[in-house]
Amino acid sequence: MPTIDYRQLYIGGHWTDPTTAATIDVHSPTTEQLIGSVPRGGEADVDAAVAAARAAFDDPDGWASWHPKQRGETLEQFAAELEARGGETAARVAMQNGMPIWLAQRFESIFPPLLLRYYSDVMNSVPVEEERPGMLGGTALVSRQPVGVVGAIVPWNVPQGIAFLKVAPALAAGCTVVLKPAEETVLDSFLMAEAAVAAGLPPGVLNVVPGGRDLGAALVSHPGIDKVSFTGSTAAGRAIAETCGRLLRSVTLELGGKSAAIVLDDADLGASIEAFFGATLLNNGQICWLNTRILAPRSRYTEIVDTITDLARSLTIGDPLDPETKIGPLVSSQQRERVEGYIAKGKQEGRLTTGGSRPPGLDQGWFVEPTVFADVDNNATISREEIFGPVLSVIPYGDESEAIAIANDSDYGLGGTVWSSDIEHAADVARKVRSGTIGVNHYVNEPVAPFGGIKDSGMGRELGPEGLHAFQIHKTIYLPPA
Repeated sequence: MPTIDYRQLYIGGHWTDPTTAATIDVHSPTTEQLIGSVPRGGEADVDAAVAAARAAFDDPDGWASWHPKQRGETLEQFAAELEARGGETAARVAMQNGMPIWLAQRFESIFPPLLLRYYSDVMNSVPVEEERPGMLGGTALVSRQPVGVVGAIVPWNVPQGIAFLKVAPALAAGCTVVLKPAEETVLDSFLMAEAAVAAGLPPGVLNVVPGGRDLGAALVSHPGIDKVSFTGSTAAGRAIAETCGRLLRSVTLELGGKSAAIVLDDADLGASIEAFFGATLLNNGQICWLNTRILAPRSRYTEIVDTITDLARSLTIGDPLDPETKIGPLVSSQQRERVEGYIAKGKQEGRLTTGGSRPPGLDQGWFVEPTVFADVDNNATISREEIFGPVLSVIPYGDESEAIAIANDSDYGLGGTVWSSDIEHAADVARKVRSGTIGVNHYVNEPVAPFGGIKDSGMGRELGPEGLHAFQIHKTIYLPPA
């Protein structure tokens, strides 16, 4: 199979030569073979990208000054070009990070165009300027204006879906963007750049510069950046927050999680098993909001452990490009080593009911079996720390108050679920869980509602109108009395 290779970066609306000869080589997590390469951006490339984004934003007749409807027409073209490349985008993502193709077709093909259209509609649904009669005799004109040049840094696990949590509202608001994709998933971001060119996105409005942590640090601290939007680890988020705090720079941080699924004593888990899989083991366990702590009532503990164990054993492991695959490989050998390290700890802390090894017959690729631990308490390492792999801990509880206390006893607060035959009661329990988001009998990131975490899971919100507001600032003009 021929490799997918790029020799130039997308900066200022054009394909431009990089300032260094270094490259990022991408290897398949399934075959371990080289599948493509792109230029590795340097600090001079960040400078060029930020300068292009700044020029586009500061242009008095440019993107920021366009009427929202005019921007929306261009973003519609962008959405259409992304849709035309949707199949290839999904395949590239699956080839790079192991995401099963059926999931990539949803997260990576459908979601980005949907978000572009949603935020165009949101931007056009409210007046740009609001007149407020004053209490002191005058009038205040209050407007929402684009924050400016955005540095967007995205991870490898859902590269396009997460990129457009930032790109779609930022562009709809009138901002310009410098996007830094993760090194593991760069081939899809260059396909996105091709769609931007075909859509006629004005020069400098969107720029793509891939690289490692050093490049991300250069982007975060760059004097030409007005806002940073980051999705990734809590450790990296802390460092970014420190830099942005020192610079008094706006920042949105969507970080890690260790969410709890509370299975109430009346839950019919078997009837919701597909939704339960989607909330716990989706994308090979490589999603920040997954519910990797399963809280089960002691009165039904053995039954629930058996149900979850049977689910894990039933999942087809294999090539992510096969539509039948439910569990693909982890993104890299380093990630597999990390997950295997936690599995080794789990064998000391709890009882392994299934998994715990590399699947037989898959000698190539960075695969790990879906793994379930029972008889684990909430103080275990595997219950406290984010593993980011297909590993679940089933923790027993006595009554609902204890379940809620266990769910809240975490440094994180991003996702979660409650499972019950009584939807209204489950929603009452969900209200008591300290988390930015939580689902009842399923979990899905609804575009219309804010998504984000509390505590070590970050700050700020994406999605919903709130996701647009994150890329806007309020400006007030005081008018004198008539």
